[in-house]
Amino acid sequence: MLKCTRSGYFLVRKREFSFPNAVNPQVLIFIGFIALVGVLAYVSYLQAKKRREAFQMLAADLGFSFSPDRDHVFARRFGFLDHMDDGSNRYAYNILSGSGPDGARVHIFDYHYETYSRDSKGRRQTDHHYRSIFTLMLPTSFPELNIEPEGFFSKIGQALGFDDIDFESMEFSKRYQVKSHDKKFAYDFCNAQMIDFLLRQRDLIIEVDGNVLALTFRGRLAVEEIRSNYERMLRIRDLMPNYLFNR
Repeated sequence: MLKCTRSGYFLVRKREFSFPNAVNPQVLIFIGFIALVGVLAYVSYLQAKKRREAFQMLAADLGFSFSPDRDHVFARRFGFLDHMDDGSNRYAYNILSGSGPDGARVHIFDYHYETYSRDSKGRRQTDHHYRSIFTLMLPTSFPELNIEPEGFFSKIGQALGFDDIDFESMEFSKRYQVKSHDKKFAYDFCNAQMIDFLLRQRDLIIEVDGNVLALTFRGRLAVEEIRSNYERMLRIRDLMPNYLFNR
């Protein structure tokens, strides 16, 4: 273009400016996804750290030892329990270990296992499952006994003829599914005082196998709930009749 000056006209060439092409939306989505994964991983890290620290404080209060590390060998020690033989990549962590009031060995820990499935395109997906487990060593070995709240599938099993021990208390029989190959032991364990206690509970899954009494909770309990459930386990032990240990 021509530009006018006092001395006349001269030619000024336009400068050509080029702007970068718009960023590919897929790239933006990928970057956002990576950022979100990073944020979630950091939040998960902070939550795990907070949980470990709370467990450590609880261990000190109870006089127990504490190990935060994943321990596959420790998990295998209790692999005979019904709720610790599912899936793969099983490990215990945040392990509290100590002695109960009568000197019996106690372990309280978080527990993990994995199951796998396939999506519509045949890609393998991993599902992570968590439990809170409480175990108390008993001075005598007993037949396997399982007590847990009745659920939809257990009711179907009963309709199909699978064993479920019934008791004089209809309310208890409706509330809980009780299984054992030794019915006498089941009746001895579920005595009147035990039934009365269990009817006041809503979430207990109890197992006796050999010399282990165990409580299992689906998902991870809040650390604030650990002490009260430890005390419930001790109460269950106290309600076992003394004659069971003098056979």
